[in-house]
Parts: sequence; structure tokens; C-alpha cells
Amino acid sequence: MIKQGDDGGELYIVDSGELDCMKLFKPNKDPTHLKDYHPGESFGELSLLYNAPRAASIQAKTECTLWALDRECFNNIVKDAAIKRRDRYESFLKKVELLDTMDPYERMQLADGLQSHKFKAGEYVVKQGDPGDKFFMVEEGNLVVLKVDKPGEAPKEVYNYKEGDYFGELALLKNIPRQASIQCKTDVRLVSLDKESFKRMLGPLDDILKRNEARYQKYAQK
Repeated sequence: MIKQGDDGGELYIVDSGELDCMKLFKPNKDPTHLKDYHPGESFGELSLLYNAPRAASIQAKTECTLWALDRECFNNIVKDAAIKRRDRYESFLKKVELLDTMDPYERMQLADGLQSHKFKAGEYVVKQGDPGDKFFMVEEGNLVVLKVDKPGEAPKEVYNYKEGDYFGELALLKNIPRQASIQCKTDVRLVSLDKESFKRMLGPLDDILKRNEARYQKYAQK
């Protein structure tokens, strides 16, 4: 569909089929697979937003149907909103230590998959025992981790989260229920990835996430 380095004039939206996104980081090396595109997802906007060459190549894996939006329509309809949203999330993602190893293009793709959530002080984001279907990152505010060791006992405060922290990955990595409750100490703004997007976009970070499980040992194994 598009080749890295070419000029870009359209944004594409996948109606049906599946496509590969490949990026060449160094000359004379094999391109790196970054992600797959599925129905409902879009690509090609970077060239339109920043008037830059295509940052990666997109190749159809199956027979595909796509919709295209040309530069003029893109500029009139979505450019300003897309730039503001992407810049906000990019700025935030740079503060998340977990994502230090991601290159700017991968970070932009991750930003596009994020969903925003707001919670009031005292509200619960997740509750111990619930199924886990989202990975969260703290954009603003403070939260407390509460763990009930035995039924009938009062919950214990075992951890705190602040801006740039993340949680919810244990349930997704291990396919287990939530191991603790997360309550907002202040008004909070979070961003999340659903289970499918988490596996697709953060799959290469599994080793980092698993190493970071050590911070949960005080309560995750009780």
C-alpha cells in the first residue's frame, strides 16, 4: 500500500483484511515488523500531519478493502484535532520509563491506540478479583493499591501510583483476575489499552513487564 520514504498524500482506513507494518531502521538490514493493521484501524496520517515521507511500509497480508482520505479533506476535517491529541499523548508517553526503548514511530502508533479515562477521588479503577481486560498508565493524579489477604479482613494499603506509573499488566500477562484493588486518592486521568491492543503493541515489552513484576511481590503472591 505504501513504501517507506515515499511521499504521502492519503490517510487509509482498513475496512476488511489484514496488513503488515514494516520499518527499515538501518540500511542493508532486514526491516522490522512493528504491528499488524486490522479493520477499523488507520495509517498514513504521519505524512499528512508533518508533511514528511512515509515512515514505514505497509503491505497487505490478505485481500484488503481500504478507504482513503486525501490531504485536502484530511486538513479540513481532522488535522488539528489529530495533532493536539497525538502531541498530548506523545508528551505523556515520554515520561513512562517502561517505554524508553520505543522509537518515535512506535510511540506514535501506541498513542493512537490509547483511550482516556477520568475518575474522581475515592472511585475504584479496578477491584480485586475482577477479570482483567485493560492495561492502564497514569497521566495525572495519585492512586492507592489495596489488598485483601483473607475474606472478611480489611484491605491493606500496599502500593501507590503517580504520574507516569502503570498497572494492570499482571492480569493480561498471566490471564488471571485482578490481584488487588486500585482506588483514586485524588481526581485522576488515566489512559488505557485494551487486551488485544496491549498484546499487539506491547508484545515486545513482555520481558520488561515480567521483570517489573518484582515490585508486586509484596502482595501478588499472598
